[in-house]
Amino acid sequence: MAHTDTHAETRASKYRLLGAASNSMATAVAAFTAWRRTIAGRRALADLTPDQLKDIGCSESGQRKFVVGASLWTNLMSMR
Repeated sequence: MAHTDTHAETRASKYRLLGAASNSMATAVAAFTAWRRTIAGRRALADLTPDQLKDIGCSESGQRKFVVGASLWTNLMSMR
């Protein structure tokens, strides 16, 4: 008959630590991949002409615009 003994070992904490580190690394890689994909998309849109942007349904190129309201413009001109 085979000899069977049960031993209590404390290896669970090591596996949990490895699992947490693995999850953390997977999250970091996913964030980096998403960031690279976003940058590539912005560069691709920046290379398109306004007509091409309209063709794909994107009316703006994503560049920031400085918008001044009429009342602010009037106040600025009066201070001149």
